[in-house]
Amino acid sequence: MAELSKIVNKEPRLAQLKALLEILADRIDESPGARDLAQLSRQYRETLAEIEEIEGAEQKDDDIEEILSRRAAAGKPGAVRPNRS
Repeated sequence: MAELSKIVNKEPRLAQLKALLEILADRIDESPGARDLAQLSRQYRETLAEIEEIEGAEQKDDDIEEILSRRAAAGKPGAVRPNRS
Protein backbone atom coordinates (compact mmCIF):
# COMPACT_ATOMS: atom_id res chain seq x y z
CA MET A 1 0.00 0.00 0.00
CA ALA A 2 1.26 3.44 -0.87
CA GLU A 3 1.90 5.86 1.95
CA LEU A 4 0.79 9.29 0.86
CA SER A 5 2.52 11.04 3.75
CA LYS A 6 5.92 9.92 2.42
CA ILE A 7 5.48 11.60 -0.96
CA VAL A 8 3.53 14.75 -0.12
CA ASN A 9 5.62 17.81 -1.06
CA LYS A 10 8.41 15.53 -2.31
CA GLU A 11 6.87 14.29 -5.55
CA PRO A 12 5.01 16.00 -8.40
CA ARG A 13 1.23 16.26 -8.21
CA LEU A 14 0.73 13.40 -10.66
CA ALA A 15 2.71 10.98 -8.46
CA GLN A 16 0.73 12.10 -5.42
CA LEU A 17 -2.57 11.51 -7.22
CA LYS A 18 -1.47 8.05 -8.35
CA ALA A 19 -0.54 7.16 -4.78
CA LEU A 20 -3.92 8.42 -3.58
CA LEU A 21 -5.64 6.35 -6.27
CA GLU A 22 -3.82 3.24 -5.03
CA ILE A 23 -4.85 3.96 -1.43
CA LEU A 24 -8.47 4.46 -2.47
CA ALA A 25 -8.44 1.22 -4.46
CA ASP A 26 -7.09 -0.67 -1.44
CA ARG A 27 -9.80 0.81 0.78
CA ILE A 28 -12.50 -0.13 -1.75
CA ASP A 29 -11.12 -3.69 -1.87
CA GLU A 30 -11.54 -3.93 1.92
CA SER A 31 -15.33 -4.03 1.34
CA PRO A 32 -16.39 -1.03 3.42
CA GLY A 33 -20.01 -0.34 4.32
CA ALA A 34 -22.37 0.95 1.66
CA ARG A 35 -22.04 4.60 2.69
CA ASP A 36 -18.24 4.47 2.79
CA LEU A 37 -18.13 2.55 -0.49
CA ALA A 38 -20.17 5.25 -2.24
CA GLN A 39 -17.92 8.00 -0.90
CA LEU A 40 -14.70 6.11 -1.72
CA SER A 41 -15.97 5.29 -5.21
CA ARG A 42 -16.80 8.94 -5.88
CA GLN A 43 -13.35 10.04 -4.70
CA TYR A 44 -11.72 7.28 -6.78
CA ARG A 45 -13.52 8.46 -9.92
CA GLU A 46 -12.63 12.11 -9.27
CA THR A 47 -8.97 11.24 -8.66
CA LEU A 48 -8.83 9.08 -11.78
CA ALA A 49 -10.37 11.89 -13.85
CA GLU A 50 -7.80 14.35 -12.53
CA ILE A 51 -4.95 11.96 -13.38
CA GLU A 52 -6.31 11.50 -16.90
CA GLU A 53 -6.68 15.26 -17.27
CA ILE A 54 -3.07 15.88 -16.23
CA GLU A 55 -1.71 13.10 -18.42
CA GLY A 56 -3.83 14.29 -21.33
CA ALA A 57 -2.67 17.86 -20.87
CA GLU A 58 0.96 16.75 -20.84
CA GLN A 59 0.42 14.72 -24.00
CA LYS A 60 -1.49 17.53 -25.71
CA ASP A 61 1.28 20.01 -24.93
CA ASP A 62 3.84 17.65 -26.39
CA ASP A 63 1.83 17.21 -29.61
CA ILE A 64 1.38 20.94 -30.07
CA GLU A 65 5.06 21.61 -29.41
CA GLU A 66 6.01 18.95 -31.98
CA ILE A 67 3.75 20.50 -34.64
CA LEU A 68 5.06 24.00 -33.99
CA SER A 69 8.65 22.75 -34.14
CA ARG A 70 8.04 21.05 -37.49
CA ARG A 71 6.37 24.18 -38.88
CA ALA A 72 9.25 26.37 -37.70
CA ALA A 73 11.79 24.00 -39.25
CA ALA A 74 9.88 24.17 -42.54
CA GLY A 75 9.91 27.99 -42.42
CA LYS A 76 6.15 28.23 -41.86
CA PRO A 77 4.55 30.58 -39.34
CA GLY A 78 3.53 29.02 -36.04
CA ALA A 79 0.18 30.79 -35.76
CA VAL A 80 -3.06 29.51 -37.22
CA ARG A 81 -4.74 31.77 -39.76
CA PRO A 82 -7.17 34.00 -37.81
CA ASN A 83 -9.87 34.33 -40.51
CA ARG A 84 -10.17 30.66 -41.28
CA SER A 85 -13.71 29.29 -40.93
